[in-house]
Amino acid sequence: MQLSQLSILLPLAVPALAGVHEIWWNLTWVENVNPDGLFERRAIGVNGTWPPPPMDVHTNDSLLVHVTNSLDAPSTLHHHGMFFNSTSWMDGAEGVTECGIPPGGQFDYVVPINSSGQWGTYWVHAHASGQYVDGLRAPLVLHPPKEAHSYDEEFTVVLGDWYHDEHSVLLKQFISIANPGGAEPVPDSALIYFAQNASYLGPISGTSAPVISAVGFNENASLPFTPGKTYRLRIVNTSAFAAFFFWIDGHDMRIIEVDGTDVEESPIDLISITVAQRYSVLVTARNDTSANWAIHANMDTDMFDTVPDTLNPNVTSSVTYSSSAPLTNLGFVDEYHDIDDLSLVPIEIIPQVPATRTIELEVTFDTMDDGTNRAMFNQITYNMPLVPAIFSELTLGTNATVATAYGPTSFVLDHLDVVDIVIKNGDAGKHPFHLHGHKYQIVHRAEDYTSNDPALNPPLVEGQANPIRRDTVQIPSMHSATLRVVADNPGVWFLHCHIEWHLEAGLAIQFIEAPLLAQQRNSPPQIMRDHCSALGKPTSGNAAGIASTTDLTGLPLGPFPQILGWRPKGIGAMFGCVLSAVLGMATVSWYAIGGHLTEEEVEDDVRRGIAAKEARRKKLWLFAKRA
Repeated sequence: MQLSQLSILLPLAVPALAGVHEIWWNLTWVENVNPDGLFERRAIGVNGTWPPPPMDVHTNDSLLVHVTNSLDAPSTLHHHGMFFNSTSWMDGAEGVTECGIPPGGQFDYVVPINSSGQWGTYWVHAHASGQYVDGLRAPLVLHPPKEAHSYDEEFTVVLGDWYHDEHSVLLKQFISIANPGGAEPVPDSALIYFAQNASYLGPISGTSAPVISAVGFNENASLPFTPGKTYRLRIVNTSAFAAFFFWIDGHDMRIIEVDGTDVEESPIDLISITVAQRYSVLVTARNDTSANWAIHANMDTDMFDTVPDTLNPNVTSSVTYSSSAPLTNLGFVDEYHDIDDLSLVPIEIIPQVPATRTIELEVTFDTMDDGTNRAMFNQITYNMPLVPAIFSELTLGTNATVATAYGPTSFVLDHLDVVDIVIKNGDAGKHPFHLHGHKYQIVHRAEDYTSNDPALNPPLVEGQANPIRRDTVQIPSMHSATLRVVADNPGVWFLHCHIEWHLEAGLAIQFIEAPLLAQQRNSPPQIMRDHCSALGKPTSGNAAGIASTTDLTGLPLGPFPQILGWRPKGIGAMFGCVLSAVLGMATVSWYAIGGHLTEEEVEDDVRRGIAAKEARRKKLWLFAKRA
């Protein structure tokens, strides 16, 4: 961003007396990265190092991140959970709020923390071409002047999955006619490491970490505890795919924060944390130093189609009281369980307000007409538009209120609409759904959204005094969740599954919020349009770059679900094959026993068999959750 452009934006984002916390990030490939000690590979790091440095910012400051893209592909940064009030082009979602920073390009992300009313635990990651799978991700902690809970010291616990192959290789294997069932790439390793005060904790003294000597991972990582002190652990799941179960042997935990929302203390024995979620817990240290204790981070392997023999899904680090004390590892817990987030009570009370609109989204996966397996909301798979939706919103004039102009997975919201987003998970697996630019209230959950049993699908209760608020929700198979959100942030905002493979497969929609009001407010800096031009992308018109609400010529669409039922050519081919085979077998069998069925009788039997098989197939289709 040019200095003149920055001088225009900063007064909008930085009130008087506030400071500016500046960070310089040069995005680079880093060679010989080996955090699990099993395989060296290159990863995307910052300023020649990996992992990218953690960010710690005070809430009376605005965050300014100067980014240079030294990669060989466009890149972005998404500060996950930040509101970016009326400046959604700073949100970093490629194809939605920007075209991306071209190779060799620069951009300054202005994150107006001081005016957002936000604090707590967040993270920053690439939102382009799956680059966070390759390592471009780091924790982000926002410190208010006074915390809601008291504690002596804090650490950030970073959880993540790790792949030995690069994202581009894995994506080709995933979205492929050779993978019609849509089995996601299973990680090669789990990672756990720690940060404090904008730095990562080093490896345990006396252990070897030859490749990344400044950071301790897994068994080489430890949290130093002092007897009697109370610690805040900010737990962040930065994975591309894996959810985790987290606990500490010999220590109790109390939840105090959920995705940047302070909550009343809630005792818990283990933390179940899906992709992109954050929890803070208080842990009070023991009063003796005779033993050190294992910290467990176990992957939720139920999410994997297979668990390779080479994968250790359960990693440990430790709490250290004394370097000379033995490590106590109590092994597995009796049973895993999810956190009942509906039972958590925000400290800041915000009552439920009545909804003015409902949008229902059903999740399905299927083998499509091109032979690949894709994800869909309401039977439509997301494709990135040619024009980022933020530019369409700002250039279409009064036509910006027409949803069709943005492509088939777009919804236009009026300013201050209160929207119930009902997500119904018709897939066989769990999914974490993240909404950009907002926190929603979770006002309803169902264990089976197809059921008429109120025990499984209870009615939504209105007038709730203070529902839990967060930005990433996990929804198990056949469950649903109702997310109530106030459309108070003009701009364009992405809603998607945060499993990276599912986003790549099309499990996303976009909300175009208060377009006419957005046009009256701030506008993106010119450098963003320059980036689009450098990448050969238009910056005006509808999703296809045309000044129309209906003409989307050239817009990528599909693939599409296969047409239900047998088509004429398929019926003919299958009938011929089956008829020939059955006639042959029937003839041999009948002559062997001296029977006298005519060929017409045999053919009639075959036709009835095919018709019965087709009827059964159609019935089974209704119950299919995934190809």
